[in-house]
Amino acid sequence: MILIIWNSELTILSRFAPAIFVFLWSTGFIGAKLGAPYAEPFVFLLLRFACVLPLLALIVWGAKQSLTLSKQQITHALITGLLVHGVYLAGVFWAIDEGLPAGITAMVTGLQPLVTALIAGAFLGEAISKKQWIGLSLGILGLACVLAPKWQLGDAFSLLPLLAACAAMLGISFGTVWQKRMPTGTPLLAATFYQYVGATLLLLPLTLTQEFSVTFTGEFVFALFWLVFVLSIGAILLLMMLIRAGNVASTASLFYLVPIAATIESYFLFEESLSPLQIGGMFIIAAALRLARPPLAKPANS
Repeated sequence: MILIIWNSELTILSRFAPAIFVFLWSTGFIGAKLGAPYAEPFVFLLLRFACVLPLLALIVWGAKQSLTLSKQQITHALITGLLVHGVYLAGVFWAIDEGLPAGITAMVTGLQPLVTALIAGAFLGEAISKKQWIGLSLGILGLACVLAPKWQLGDAFSLLPLLAACAAMLGISFGTVWQKRMPTGTPLLAATFYQYVGATLLLLPLTLTQEFSVTFTGEFVFALFWLVFVLSIGAILLLMMLIRAGNVASTASLFYLVPIAATIESYFLFEESLSPLQIGGMFIIAAALRLARPPLAKPANS
């Protein structure tokens, strides 16, 4: 009887785990905005990585694994982390700190799956379907609808934060493509550790351009705690659990909801306004990502 209840609970967790991961990932934009007033963006990120690295090392040790990898594996992980965690997060945090709304930042970076498909087509020779081209066109249209009201007189934001968000999107897109070239047999936990090392190496010189000053308020400590434990550790380990359980396709199919989730969260937490045109653009982007996602893989025994 106990075994039946336990299996039932695991089934329920497995069913909702992809949605939980998407929710957790979307809160990264909220954490960035929550902590922005109390530390420069690159300093904030460096503190985050400084907390994540020893925690990951402890997790690797607790899992009785080793951080000893080949030079090729370490180099690959460092480059992946520099792009996926370094360029991406630096762009997101800087854009939000400079005034770009968290919801719009999420929308811009949310185009990543479409851009990744184009980059993979160019560099890995992967075929780009008509649906993906249509999805990219719709995504650009939806993004234009989201940004248009902000370009009206008296309600405009600087172009630089928008470019930073675009750089973040390109960083994670190229990083995702590079990740596909991971050497066979690379342990995921150890690779994740070296990815954060790569991101830290990028952040170290960037912090020299900003004042290293932090105001440890309750909001900042909460934001740092959330980003370190819930996002950098919890969400990543949940993703690994999904991969091990064979739910990668389910996670991918829900990932298009991240920009919408972040936008709704920003609306309620920070009162970021949404016009009817922006709401329409938000759903156009969601439809574009849904349309352009790769087909779900069929089980091997089907």
